[in-house]
Amino acid sequence: MKTTKLFSLPGLSLRLLVLAAFSLLISSCSGEDLNIPAESTVANLESSAVAAAKKGAPAPGEKSIATIAGESGFNELLKALTYVDDELQTQLVALFSTGTDQYTVFAPTDAAFAALYDATGVGGIDGLPAELVRDVLLYHVVEGRRAANSVVPPMKERNIETLLGVNFTVDPEATIHAVGNTASIETANISASNGIIHIIDAVLLPIE
Repeated sequence: MKTTKLFSLPGLSLRLLVLAAFSLLISSCSGEDLNIPAESTVANLESSAVAAAKKGAPAPGEKSIATIAGESGFNELLKALTYVDDELQTQLVALFSTGTDQYTVFAPTDAAFAALYDATGVGGIDGLPAELVRDVLLYHVVEGRRAANSVVPPMKERNIETLLGVNFTVDPEATIHAVGNTASIETANISASNGIIHIIDAVLLPIE
């Protein structure tokens, strides 16, 4: 069964007002605030996405995407996943915790979510519509293992298809050009048992 069948996407009208406010988002965060696991527990950790793109794909790690996110300080991302699960009876946390399906997650830091909350005038993820949060989360996930060498292109831009069904592009400098904003890949190739995580410095916006 295709993963995308777990979700039903709402119409655009509910999202337009909030996503208009999203356009005010200023990409601001620092990877120094993250508790990234040591290389002994996370395979092939690269601090530079551009450098990582010149290497091969890392071998699968021992821990799941959800476990690594929980150990690495992605508190707001996990809150968003849990919020959507609770409100919409989806299975996003389970999706990244168990099973053999492989996913690539472009994971915003807590600072990126804080900038989003400031831009939208809410105190936390539960101040936003659950359907909207679900769509934003799906915009950060790609089916399959996509290491930096298949994300960051050597020339021009590379098109990336997400689980939301809305694409973004990545340029040779490891900058993501989303529909509504841009973000930089700060750390690439954190390898999990069920996929790969790339850390980004802003929450990607799927609508202008």
